[in-house]
Amino acid sequence: MKLQLPHLDRIWLMLMLVLGSALSITLTSSLFELTVFLSGILCVTLIAIGRREGYLIGIYACLSYAVLAYSNGLFGEVYLNLYFFIPTNLFGYWLWHQHSKGSAAVAMRKLTTKTRLIILLACILGTYGLGFLLAMNAEQNSPYIDALTNVLSVAATFLMMWRFKEQWLLYIAINVVSILMWLLRAMEGGAAGDLMVLMWSLYLLNSLFGYWRWHIGEQQQRILAGANNSSSNTTSETAA
Repeated sequence: MKLQLPHLDRIWLMLMLVLGSALSITLTSSLFELTVFLSGILCVTLIAIGRREGYLIGIYACLSYAVLAYSNGLFGEVYLNLYFFIPTNLFGYWLWHQHSKGSAAVAMRKLTTKTRLIILLACILGTYGLGFLLAMNAEQNSPYIDALTNVLSVAATFLMMWRFKEQWLLYIAINVVSILMWLLRAMEGGAAGDLMVLMWSLYLLNSLFGYWRWHIGEQQQRILAGANNSSSNTTSETAA
């Protein structure tokens, strides 16, 4: 799979791969844990630079992460990855393919203020409702934290598929909460808890870069759209 990225995007991709590889080789205790770590890093980094290939790598990342979450009693994470993320990865790839040309990054855009407020309210209500349901499972750990990451992930995934830069604000919140969730699991001796804390910390770093990158990309898209409209108006006036 050949990637032709802008200079800055290429640097960021290589930086995250080198950093992720060095840390995973040092800290992982099995080949499986290493693949969970690296596939997740590569997936989110490609999405941050607007590359649709991130969705394809995300399919394995979701499957492997679900296995790890199951062994830690985080069933909300399991259901989310198996029954939501895998189908949306396939659909998201198709959608992004419609809005990107060749090796170029996908076209980026932003939400209105009203839509942002509606999404915020929906996330609050959804977290409370899902947390209540998860708490009914006696084996469930941290039900409301698990619910928060699930609800924010669903909202962020739709924003990502529809190419809105505000996805990264949600991912920043998701990553912070996920770090806390896995820190609790690590303190209780959960499987690969320390590795997951590190992985989500890298995700947080990437989401900060992703918001900046998409902010610039959305501005460039608006400028390009304005220039195209001006050109079209000029052509129409000349023809008239």
